[in-house]
Amino acid sequence: MYKVPKSKKILYLGVVSERAAEKYGTTPITLDHDMQVFPEAGRTLTVSEFARHVADTADRLWAAGVRPTEHVAVYKTSNFDITVLACGAARIGAVPVMLSPHLDGDSIGELLERLQRPTLLTDREKLTGPLAGLPLDGLTARVVTTTGSHPGAVSFADLAGAPERRPVLLDPDQPALMTHTSGTTGIPKLVVHSARSLGARGNWQDKVVSFIRKRETVAMHVSYVHSRMYLGLAVLQTRGMPMVFMNDGSPEHVADMLVRHRPGVLETHPNSFLEWEQMLDDPRRPISNVKYFNSTFDAIHPSTMHKFLHATDRRSPVFLQVYGQSECGPLAARTYRRRNALKADGRCQGYPTPFMTKYRLVPRNGEKPSKETPGYIDVATAGRALSYHGEQERFDRQVLGEWWRGGDVGYRTKWGCLHLLDREVDTIPGIESTLEIEDEVLHKLEELTELVIVPGPDKQPVPVVCTRGDEPLDVRRWKAAVAGHPALAAPVQRRLSDLPRTATMKIRRLELARQLAEQLGGERQEEPTAAR
Repeated sequence: MYKVPKSKKILYLGVVSERAAEKYGTTPITLDHDMQVFPEAGRTLTVSEFARHVADTADRLWAAGVRPTEHVAVYKTSNFDITVLACGAARIGAVPVMLSPHLDGDSIGELLERLQRPTLLTDREKLTGPLAGLPLDGLTARVVTTTGSHPGAVSFADLAGAPERRPVLLDPDQPALMTHTSGTTGIPKLVVHSARSLGARGNWQDKVVSFIRKRETVAMHVSYVHSRMYLGLAVLQTRGMPMVFMNDGSPEHVADMLVRHRPGVLETHPNSFLEWEQMLDDPRRPISNVKYFNSTFDAIHPSTMHKFLHATDRRSPVFLQVYGQSECGPLAARTYRRRNALKADGRCQGYPTPFMTKYRLVPRNGEKPSKETPGYIDVATAGRALSYHGEQERFDRQVLGEWWRGGDVGYRTKWGCLHLLDREVDTIPGIESTLEIEDEVLHKLEELTELVIVPGPDKQPVPVVCTRGDEPLDVRRWKAAVAGHPALAAPVQRRLSDLPRTATMKIRRLELARQLAEQLGGERQEEPTAAR
């Protein structure tokens, strides 16, 4: 088998906008909210203006005392300005560390301790909320608040007018960015990316965008702290594609934005697509001009793809599903069209990209990988991260030569297609794939907005269901839909907003299982628990 070559493409986040502006400086970037850091920018700016805000941020951070290779932890209220702060820190050679606004104070405290006194970029809302009980004097070198003022913190606004600094470009194999894993299994791990590993991922995504022949407006609702956001920004800016970024992911608001801007490309998290199904009934037909749908971060249900593909008026629309991991970036992909989305196996993740990514299946317990006995999915890619910051031994345990073992299990079909069945930590005895059952039942029951199967207190698989409008689950319809899965316990109903999620909207399954253990107290339920 071929060896994945080392990436020759280098991506420096601090200067990518400045370089893109030389050719596409007037390309618009539209927001659905004001940036807290630069409110005067309004909700429509250009690539050139974005680049100037990045440079201004870099100058201010240098004036605050930030220097090359130092860590800058960005933890603030969700806002597009997070991307400006991150790129500004990178411009002076610092290492932006992206921390989800959804993380609680205890988790942030542990991550700050792991970073060994970084600069903390935050805001008044976080300082008076989740961070209020933390000893920031001991955990950080300095605190810079992007809104208002706070005792012991430097005001970002007071740093305006700082002397201009030239960009600092570190060695391409040095740390350049830190993001964190989804946190579905506890305290997130800090994933260390280099300019070279980011370049490899960007190269993969640039090739995907190259298939879009027409200059389309791209609308995205993606976590600002995920590496996907920075690669998306880089690729779209250097391609001159108009961008629309949505902070509010509610179906009603998204529908309004899509009607106003009529994008040709739409990207969000799989769970957001699932929630957005309700806007497909909007008489304004917000999806009508979308030709390309993109879902990364996790598997998406076939019925959801089918509905969106049939909601557009564009000829031959495409739904791209990408399988990837925080540590490696995109690994495999497959496109779906109207004719095959509904018939697709939701576990199919597609094929690796020749000379860019590859995978292998490794037996578990000595059994040949198959659907009944899935194997470890090992992957190789030039986009693999450098390490977990402060947890190198933990990272090294998953490195097997050129291969990375990410914790997923699956099998290969006779056509060479990769099928992902579950995360190893989510497997339940007697269930081949919880994800497969979820796909099947969600297709049968239109009234469901989410279904997650987790082990209950007695290890029996417990379905947690959410319904449209939080209407009571129709138990008779439910029993008919799961008749072929007798191992399932009675369903537990919850509101969608009550499910524990990660920054990319994934369900934190282990946390949900823990909550169920407390709620059910080990007692088997005969009827669905009422929505709370």
